[in-house]
Amino acid sequence: MRQSLTWLLPFVMLLSLSPAQAHHGWTGGETIEIEGTITAVRLGNPHGELTLDVDGESWTVEVGQPWRNERAGLEEGDLAEGVELRLSGEHSGERLMKAEQLWIDDEHYVLYPGRI
Repeated sequence: MRQSLTWLLPFVMLLSLSPAQAHHGWTGGETIEIEGTITAVRLGNPHGELTLDVDGESWTVEVGQPWRNERAGLEEGDLAEGVELRLSGEHSGERLMKAEQLWIDDEHYVLYPGRI
């Protein structure tokens, strides 16, 4: 019995880590820049999500966790419906972006300093 548990524990640990790494990892997509108007907002963990109208197309943009957004200098209301912004980040799917930095008016916010 003890011998069968010896191989089982590492296997179970590996399986439990795989989904988190796949979800939160960077895909290695190309860096792009888009501009648009926020039409929907969901901020929170594991990361925030914006829906942007970009030239009539709906884009989903992942932004940072609440602490990361705050550390970048974003305040409550900065990421709200109707706000126009420009974003730079990793193109990670069809009309899907993981934002690394963004600009609202002339203000620049860096969410992931190590990636730019």
